[in-house]
Amino acid sequence: MKDNHIILLIFGLYLLLMIGIGFIFYRRKMTSSTYMLGGRSLNPWVTAFSAQASDMSGWLLTGLPGLCCMGIAVNSVAGIKEAIFTAIGLLLGTAANWIFVAKRLRVYTEVASNSITVPSYFENRFDDKKGILQAISGMVILFFFTFYAASMFAAGAKMFNAVFGLDYHYALLIGAAIIVIYTLLGGFLAVSWTDLVQGLIMFFALIIVPVLVLKGFTDDQFNALGQIGGALGNLMPVEGEEFSWITIMTAISWGLGYFGMPHVLVRFMATKNKKTIKPATVIALVWVVITMACAILIGIVGRIVLNSAINNDSAETVFMLLVQKSFGPVVAGLLLSAILAAIMSTADSQLLVASSSFAEDIYKRHFRRNAKDKEIMLVSRLTIVAVSAAAILLALDPESKIFELVQYAWGGFGASFGPLIVFSLYSKKLKLRGAIASIVTGAVTTIVWRYGLSPLGGIFEIYELIPGFILSTAALWIGSLSDRRPISEKMSNDYDNFKIELKKKDTDIDPENDETVEEIVVA
Repeated sequence: MKDNHIILLIFGLYLLLMIGIGFIFYRRKMTSSTYMLGGRSLNPWVTAFSAQASDMSGWLLTGLPGLCCMGIAVNSVAGIKEAIFTAIGLLLGTAANWIFVAKRLRVYTEVASNSITVPSYFENRFDDKKGILQAISGMVILFFFTFYAASMFAAGAKMFNAVFGLDYHYALLIGAAIIVIYTLLGGFLAVSWTDLVQGLIMFFALIIVPVLVLKGFTDDQFNALGQIGGALGNLMPVEGEEFSWITIMTAISWGLGYFGMPHVLVRFMATKNKKTIKPATVIALVWVVITMACAILIGIVGRIVLNSAINNDSAETVFMLLVQKSFGPVVAGLLLSAILAAIMSTADSQLLVASSSFAEDIYKRHFRRNAKDKEIMLVSRLTIVAVSAAAILLALDPESKIFELVQYAWGGFGASFGPLIVFSLYSKKLKLRGAIASIVTGAVTTIVWRYGLSPLGGIFEIYELIPGFILSTAALWIGSLSDRRPISEKMSNDYDNFKIELKKKDTDIDPENDETVEEIVVA
């Protein structure tokens, strides 16, 4: 009990720090643009850590290590193989997103009427005067982010339950309340700067845990580790193992989802300038490689150390159980705060993007065009509360699988927005009809495939992101080609200006301090 009190004290201090950061930004004078996008002021470190910490989420310390412990009762390494291929897919997707999307999206969103949300970028990019595209994409964001936020709330509840024995439902409410409070306070800048802190905590915790645990390994445990390594010598499917080519395709296809993740894309949009992207890319990729490798190692080490103390039902708590078993209360408290960091860094981003989308893309665009900044921020904050309440209802079941909830939301965003984001940055030929068809097709395919077709088994067991992305891409081009109307003058001019700005060197005047970007220290 005394140990739990020490861990709880460390958690409390950590949470006070996060809320304190939120309060600092709350005291600043903010417009709705600053609240939702931070005034496009992020430096490379904040951009990279904020994007990756909000992207990887509590799943990095729960779902990914948990995969490695699946099938442990029958000594199967199928879960480890799936985790490895998932990590490969995510790494490829992360790299592609930073290299092919980040810089272009930063430039185009500013050229296209200074768009501050992903739906507003779609509207301005395709000159949608009726706001249909903006409304549809806003609703997609609200729907899938509710499931995504539910997965983070569930992860927090499972952590408090595993560490303190706190009732799951009480833990769910406490964790959600903390996240909501500091997201309400400071908006995008508070979320981004807390993500920097949380990303650093996750990074060091994921390295420290496996290194220190391995130092204490016995000869028998090293032998067990060698046996697992030998079994992983062949990563391809083996007869009699619950691991197939469909599993490999599903795991690697996670990388496609990156192109459509609104909470990652807004980080690209919020950078100070396009020059920021290159160093941020390097930082982000180093962070991803190290953290995912360590997360998989934690899962492998955890199944050896915990052995019979863990099973398929408790697999997603392997990091928590390993830390509690291997470290004293002070170190355990510091390391377990990494799970809080992972959960909070994603949940706050999701809530902010969802609320911004509703306030800016639905409420202001379709109901209150003349709404002032204070009204927009109030609506955004009320939406945070509403989405959180819906997410809590989805997460009420203690048996909720974090990995499955994240997988569903990830697939939904990747299929709905991914093709449109990528091709809108590279082709002038796309039209509004194709854009609408792409988003609708991706969202509908995700839902129908998961709940209507996947129970049939066979080829339908493949991850819904794959057919969703393919059909969404086809709908984008078929819809655009079938629209005989010429692209508007605004669309044509915006695209031409985008290409010009993309080639320019970063020597533009910074409006805040009248210095050239070359003279500004960005890190």
